[in-house]
Amino acid sequence: MTTTISPLLGIIDYGMGNLHSVTKSLQRLGAHCQRLCSGADLRRWGDSGGVALVLPGVGAFDPAMAQLADRDLIQPIGHWVSQDRPLLGICLGLQLLFSGSAEGRLAGLNLVPGTVEPLNPTTDEPIPHMGWQPLRSADTCPLFPSGEEQWVYFVHSYGAVPKEAAMVAAHVMVARQPVTAAIAHGSLVATQFHPEKSGPCGQRILARWLKRLPC
Repeated sequence: MTTTISPLLGIIDYGMGNLHSVTKSLQRLGAHCQRLCSGADLRRWGDSGGVALVLPGVGAFDPAMAQLADRDLIQPIGHWVSQDRPLLGICLGLQLLFSGSAEGRLAGLNLVPGTVEPLNPTTDEPIPHMGWQPLRSADTCPLFPSGEEQWVYFVHSYGAVPKEAAMVAAHVMVARQPVTAAIAHGSLVATQFHPEKSGPCGQRILARWLKRLPC
């Protein structure tokens, strides 16, 4: 799959993201990606024409927030989002956007009001929730059209619970309960699943996101 769009994306590197796969997926779609390892990097990149941020993540909530703090990334990320500039969060990157998580004690980025809560296992659906599952779209965000069957890949033990239910763009059923699979609000979009590991469906989602960005 190809696209003529070539925005300059900043991939936030705080030592806990699946950066290689995310970067390769976006590059296949024509995006130019730059790793941002500190607040200074992010500010320079933004001043030099950066268009959108990507916040990936794999691991636990508190170590991730500690790494973001150590690299002076918390304030610059918050400033970026406060200007309604595009950001895509992936997996742990979605959870970090929230006020806090039951997984840890540190405050989150607090860019999305709400918390991250543990999933409830059952005998037939153990935790972590891992594998392929279809999205159930709210049909409020063009990235997740309800008319398209979308099977995507999950690996997580906690689920985000936004205070504003309207922010949930798609959910997935885990242990017979709806769990947030994607959120969308203005220029902020985030997925609990891994689009970079979700085959052609994930590539289509990323391509739609790219097409929404300013050139």
